Amino acid sequence: MTKARIAHVGCGYWGKNLARNFAELGALQAIVDNHRETAERISEATGARIANLDEVFADPAIDAISFATPAETHFALALRALESGKHVYVEKPVALSLEDAEKLIEVASRHDRRLMVGHLLQYHPIFCKMRELVRSGAIGQLNYVYSNRMSLGKFRVEENVLWSFAPHDVSMILSLIDSDCVGVTAQGAAIVTPGVEDWALLQLRFANGLKGHIQTSWLHPFKEQRLVAIGSEGMLVFEDSAPEWDNKLRLYRHRIDKDGPVPVPHPAAAEAIIVERSEPLRNECQHFLDCVADGATPLTDGSEGLAVLNVLRRASDALAA
Repeated sequence: MTKARIAHVGCGYWGKNLARNFAELGALQAIVDNHRETAERISEATGARIANLDEVFADPAIDAISFATPAETHFALALRALESGKHVYVEKPVALSLEDAEKLIEVASRHDRRLMVGHLLQYHPIFCKMRELVRSGAIGQLNYVYSNRMSLGKFRVEENVLWSFAPHDVSMILSLIDSDCVGVTAQGAAIVTPGVEDWALLQLRFANGLKGHIQTSWLHPFKEQRLVAIGSEGMLVFEDSAPEWDNKLRLYRHRIDKDGPVPVPHPAAAEAIIVERSEPLRNECQHFLDCVADGATPLTDGSEGLAVLNVLRRASDALAA
């Protein structure tokens, strides 16, 4: 396969990591950033030339553009890139409205371009193993899924904790349950900054009858990033905040005896699931390059991004109500 040639836009807190990975994969050709000193630093580190938006949109040598820019810019930038014939990687969320997300999907399809959304944890090898175990029936019938994503800070004023933290967990839970989300309720609390929720709890209901919840907070005494899948024959825990890699995925073969008048639990010791280590962002960037090269549909394509956005919008409406 011919290596795709990438221009990256936005080299801030997260964007610099994307630029580094695309450069290390041999694909980065140009970078765009409004802050000249930042652009020069990234250019020196990666070897990519400094360009402006008009140049990368018009350059026939650029196959694809990745964007790590403020969320309110995603739709306009991605739309212009697609209409310029470029494949697009855009950080989450794909857009801020369902109509804009649907427009991006339609334009990408019409121009036969790949549209991929940066739902990073879908490319985490621990989550990939967890999804594989759930789908293979390793914990029996899936009964319930929940996640906690909480820490102290980083506080934001341009978006609440729902939009900052929850997209990753919505994406993972949708992938595990693999059914349409038909019901979303939410509650939250704005404690530090008026009107900006620091804590939010989402309850999800799916077409196949399963339920789940997501709790997010940046006003929490310690870091907790935990995804739990509860099945009829076992439970899986993805503890991304665990410091040791080999302790991030655990299987509990707890058994519930329901023969008597009252269910009786029979606990089992945790079993560590060992997964080969790799960098999630590197995996994500490589996946995008592969999809551009061979025409495959990205795992987190525009439709997946739309499904996640739909849950977030409904949760926002519930918070507002």
